[in-house]
Amino acid sequence: MLRAGFDSLLSLVTFLVFTGFAVAALVFAALAREDAYRAADKQTKKFWLIILGINLVLALVLPTSMFFLQIAGLIAAIVFLVDVRPALAQVSGGGRGGRRGGGSSSDGPYGPYNGGR
Repeated sequence: MLRAGFDSLLSLVTFLVFTGFAVAALVFAALAREDAYRAADKQTKKFWLIILGINLVLALVLPTSMFFLQIAGLIAAIVFLVDVRPALAQVSGGGRGGRRGGGSSSDGPYGPYNGGR
């Protein structure tokens, strides 16, 4: 009985993880501009939408007996999230920690910090 409960919990967690990665990657791929893919020298937007859309369908409808296909989809989503998405953000000007508006290093969250002067 304990094993059955653990197996069902493990199945739920893997379903949520695989589906979460699939949805997140598909949303980020859909929101990026088409020209950003070309500028970042990555596959086209259409390619990633197809791959990630198939991944989402596989995550939602495949039984756990087809686990290797779900793993392949998870790998595709992870590749998109750790390789393609940062490249798209860099090309689009929305890189991590990037300051919009060209603020200086002494700027705080509410404007320039002058050290109490």
